[in-house]
Amino acid sequence: MDKVKPKKALGQHFLTDESIAHRIASTVDSNPLLPIVEVGPGMGMLTKYLLEAGRNLTVVELDTESVAFLRNNYPKLDGHIVEGDFLKLDLRQFANDEGQLAVIGNYPYNISSQIFFHVLDYKDSVTLCSGMLQREVAERLAAAPGTKTRGILSVLLQAWYDVEYLFTVSENVFNPPPKVKSGVIKMTRNAVTDLGCDERLFKTVVKTTFGQRRKTIRNSLKPLIPPGVPLPDHPLMGQRPEQLSVAEFIELTNLITNLRSQ
Repeated sequence: MDKVKPKKALGQHFLTDESIAHRIASTVDSNPLLPIVEVGPGMGMLTKYLLEAGRNLTVVELDTESVAFLRNNYPKLDGHIVEGDFLKLDLRQFANDEGQLAVIGNYPYNISSQIFFHVLDYKDSVTLCSGMLQREVAERLAAAPGTKTRGILSVLLQAWYDVEYLFTVSENVFNPPPKVKSGVIKMTRNAVTDLGCDERLFKTVVKTTFGQRRKTIRNSLKPLIPPGVPLPDHPLMGQRPEQLSVAEFIELTNLITNLRSQ
């Protein structure tokens, strides 16, 4: 079968540089017992290196043309190709006996944030997640407190993962070339099992404050406080969300929990 034609509607930009593909494939933990789910393999640029390493690999591909190409060119994938939408899958079905798996991919730019929110839903199973996405988004995921690129996903992911920005990839090694550079990240599950606060409220606090990121915490959090309950004179109240660490967001969440109980 001839090569797959990239489809704009699916955000397909096929990597053409073998050395970069090998480098990305190498970001996955070398533990042979850790199953790997590859998102959007396309024509298998990453896939072949993962198969060469003898990994327990399942690929998830939405594009029927790419699925046909993979079946014709990678017989080792027989029985391990899921034709469907990664965002709709229960990832626990791919885990090993310990309930763990890794996720990797050259992620479609148009849904990369949604992919990482989906991984976050399975944080107790996904012990490692790596791959390539738009550089701006990759930088945001790894952004430290005090940086302008820090956002909702930065905090939510860093609460549960150690996030590393590994390297930048030129737009000239893709077909077709995207209009932006790409970045490769690696997320490794940390030891946190309990945030020490109401996890649902934590998410609400993070999303609410970044939804009004130009405001101070004091002003953006008013809708979350019962009417008539005054906000305390606390140092965090004068900050803006991108300045706060995960620990400070947890402290803020517990502060709001206390105010709501008054």
